[in-house]
Amino acid sequence: MGENLELLRSMLPDWAQVNLRLTTSFIEISTLIEFKKEEIAELESLSGVSNVCQLKPVVPVLEGNTSDLPFRYCSQMIELGNSEKLELWELGLLYESKRGNISQKKAWSKMENIAKIMKEGIKKGMEGTHYDDRILPVQSTKYKLKDESGQLLNGGMLNKMIMYTTAMMEVKSSMEVFVAAPTAGSCGVLPGTLFGAAEVLDSDPDTIIKALFSAGIIGVFIAEHATFSAEVAGCQAETGAGGSMAAAALVTLIGGSLKQGVTAASFALQNSLGIICDPIGNRVEAPCLGKNVMAASNALSCANMALSDYEALIPFDEVVMTMKEVGDAMTHELKCTGLGGLAATPTAKAIEKKLREKAKFC
Repeated sequence: MGENLELLRSMLPDWAQVNLRLTTSFIEISTLIEFKKEEIAELESLSGVSNVCQLKPVVPVLEGNTSDLPFRYCSQMIELGNSEKLELWELGLLYESKRGNISQKKAWSKMENIAKIMKEGIKKGMEGTHYDDRILPVQSTKYKLKDESGQLLNGGMLNKMIMYTTAMMEVKSSMEVFVAAPTAGSCGVLPGTLFGAAEVLDSDPDTIIKALFSAGIIGVFIAEHATFSAEVAGCQAETGAGGSMAAAALVTLIGGSLKQGVTAASFALQNSLGIICDPIGNRVEAPCLGKNVMAASNALSCANMALSDYEALIPFDEVVMTMKEVGDAMTHELKCTGLGGLAATPTAKAIEKKLREKAKFC
């Protein structure tokens, strides 16, 4: 294979950053630019090559030169925003453009697609979903009927958020398409909160996109300096992070300032410290749904607190680091292992056993 390997190297374009890993029978080629059809054909024609399989990129945007990033910490972002008079969403758009080495127009277009997936997911959830291997039945449609018939307490906008958050979680649990923003287990918070509020406020599509960029940049700081993983830091890193992102989105949705958006995010994450991850039956449904709803409620409250110019006191960067420290201090039984919390109760274990037995006959 040595001769063919040299041929492979010579045929690769000069601009390709290539990593070749040669085993006894397998060559893996990773490039930043997609191979042309004629290049694939040439690979297939090489002596000793039995099969060529080309995989599309997992991540749709390539990472640009990180040294060109406009900021790395929230404090730096605020400083830039104040000096350049940029809103939170504009700073999020700027960051995505630099991080992905794409134009701001292209970054906006990609966020439009994310918004479309979220909106379609909520619609599908509200139509009712079905999937055999899940614990909870459809509940979003029940909530809608109760709300419309006046059988619920007057939650106003919050009732719409709870309904849509539930719908998104049901879409996730029925293996439909959804956006893990920031994770699958917390996928209901941001879309449910944002689109619930947007419907009540009659927000235009562009304002919704701006709100998503605000949410996104808050998520960047959490991902970069802490984690989104419940296995690392419990559910504070999932629904806590989602609620923080959603709080910033709500502030942008109603036209709040940069400071108010960051303050809302800080409040929401502060309020989420210490939340454990204890999925019943190893399914990301319960108590995950309730925690998503709680995060949506938290986001709304924190957005209004920030819009009223309440003082968060602790800077967002410090809250993020604290969340990571709290996660490190948690026992592993409380971090998505199924060994603690509600997941360890007799009822939860009975549900888990029933699911295993059902799987044997599928």
